[in-house]
Amino acid sequence: MTMETDAVKQINSENLKKNRIQVSNTKKPLFFYVNLAKRYLQQNTEIELSALGMAITTVVTIAEILKNSGFAAEKKILTSTVGMIDEAKGRLVQKARIEIVLEKGEKSEPLMNRSQAVVQGATANGKVENKH
Repeated sequence: MTMETDAVKQINSENLKKNRIQVSNTKKPLFFYVNLAKRYLQQNTEIELSALGMAITTVVTIAEILKNSGFAAEKKILTSTVGMIDEAKGRLVQKARIEIVLEKGEKSEPLMNRSQAVVQGATANGKVENKH
């Protein structure tokens, strides 16, 4: 029992990371997570996408979209299994888990600089100017 308790503590402490996005394939649409990841990359140098079971395909798709559009570069991929209790059967089952760590790509910096310039222009002029 102590091994399970230690594992739960480790998972709970990992869940407190501010740059982690836990992806579900049933709760939100795909591009919700893509846009969320772009916002996280504006605030952090790297982000971590994680998923369990059937959501793994969704998290891989999100990472590929971010990589192919130049917003992120792949840094690390971790795979593991996590023991979870199946409520219907009342026994411990193993679920696949993936964690993909992405760092800022070449397109994330110009996006940030444009956003910062608009905000700085708004504070200097008292209004927002959109120059495209």
